[in-house]
Amino acid sequence: MTTLDRVSRLSFLTVFGIVLIYPIIWMISASFKPLPEIFSTVNLIPSKFVITSYINGWKGTGQFGFSTFFFNTFLLVVPTVIATVVSSLLVAYGFARFRFPMKNVLFSMMIATLMLPNAVIIIPSYLLFRNFGWLDTYWTFIIPAAFATYPFFIFMLVQFFRGLPRELDESAVVDGCNSFKILTHILLPLCKPAIVSAALFQFIWTWNDFFNSLIYINSVKKYPISLGLRMSLDNSSISNWDQVMAMSVLSVLPCLLIFFFAQRYFVEGIATTGIKG
Repeated sequence: MTTLDRVSRLSFLTVFGIVLIYPIIWMISASFKPLPEIFSTVNLIPSKFVITSYINGWKGTGQFGFSTFFFNTFLLVVPTVIATVVSSLLVAYGFARFRFPMKNVLFSMMIATLMLPNAVIIIPSYLLFRNFGWLDTYWTFIIPAAFATYPFFIFMLVQFFRGLPRELDESAVVDGCNSFKILTHILLPLCKPAIVSAALFQFIWTWNDFFNSLIYINSVKKYPISLGLRMSLDNSSISNWDQVMAMSVLSVLPCLLIFFFAQRYFVEGIATTGIKG
């Protein structure tokens, strides 16, 4: 590759990256601008830096502030991510390492559920959760995750397991390990990239989920951040865009931090699950 080709590629990637990240840069800039300046100028650098938008926005517009919404979001997201990873790991281990009747049929049925849009199952799910008494609780997110209802993660982990040599299992059996010890002592440490990738995907998807939270959560005191931001855009506070931008910055900050800290494992997990099978 010539120097000109490298410079051209680097320039293209730089411009493309700036275009992708510009909305986030604009949102951060708008959160520090005075309210009249947000939509009156295209300059990214504020004429005057203000932090009152963060202070007032954190207090919220009603009885509950964003400290409550953040706490609710972590209370919803963390158990859901843990339940998803554990259940998907166990199911993927079974499909990848064991033989049992109708294994291929069941695996095909599991993959077929990837084709089902959420709109198809939202009404049956709502009726089922209503009968269980789970509406307006976080169980509507945690319990399904504990039963491996996310086939994407199962498929991703199955692909990773299939890329690990079976000789590891055989050696562990010779050393006296049972199936559970093989998973926890031999395979689990090797699956760290795939596990981090699954956890990262689920964290971001659940953190940003608006539709399901809107359907299942009714009490304002249980609102996650997505619904808290929407509530701040009602008719009485539609002009407080500085506070909305400030809280939007804080809402995306955990996802950005987790992604950058886990980026190495994420890239490795996606690469290995994509080429091994």
